[in-house]
Amino acid sequence: MQLFDTLRNTKVELEFSGKVKIYLCGVTVYDDAHIGHARTIIVFDVLRRFLESQGHAVEFIQNFTDVDDKILDRARQEKTTAVELTDKYTKNYFVDFDRLNVKRATEYPKASEHIQDMQNLISDLIDKEYAYITKKGIYFSVSKFSKYGDLSRKSKHIESSTEEHRITVDEEKKNPADFALWNIGKFDRSWHSPWGDGRPGWHIECSAMSLKYLGENFEIHGGGRDLIFPHH
Repeated sequence: MQLFDTLRNTKVELEFSGKVKIYLCGVTVYDDAHIGHARTIIVFDVLRRFLESQGHAVEFIQNFTDVDDKILDRARQEKTTAVELTDKYTKNYFVDFDRLNVKRATEYPKASEHIQDMQNLISDLIDKEYAYITKKGIYFSVSKFSKYGDLSRKSKHIESSTEEHRITVDEEKKNPADFALWNIGKFDRSWHSPWGDGRPGWHIECSAMSLKYLGENFEIHGGGRDLIFPHH
């Protein structure tokens, strides 16, 4: 069996010697799942079942993004709290995909339950000078990482739509493409941090959760095509 490897931009043979560790970027729970979510999740369910049929043990981690601007906006529209909203759509998710006979993941970590893991990772990035602090937040400096853009084959200097790619506008940023690891400010849902109250950026969430559950090395990292840049 072959899989298309986005980084190498070609199909590659599956070669696994032991346990196969998979991290799938899951849904942002501000609405019900749609057909695009179903396609991604069913594809990875089939892949997992194939690997298990070949005798491989599979550790399958699929997160829920329950900290996001879209969630806060929808909660205000529906006159509810972010927690109540995400709980509702997380429950709906399991109803839908249980009906589709999708196997349950090994773990379903939620971003909101791993804030300390994210803060620890951010501190490490600051210490290694991959991240810097402004009045509005903590940003990852894409110019410090030479391979940034390799996966999507985009330049590190790309000035993408801030809305489409969830890139924070901040005049103190060193590069328009630098992305937020921590947003400082008063939000409808915030947490304490060494840099000021706020909430995590989108990308640091999956980085922290994948490291916690699968370590620095795992075999497959997947998600929808829309996540290739800038999330993956």
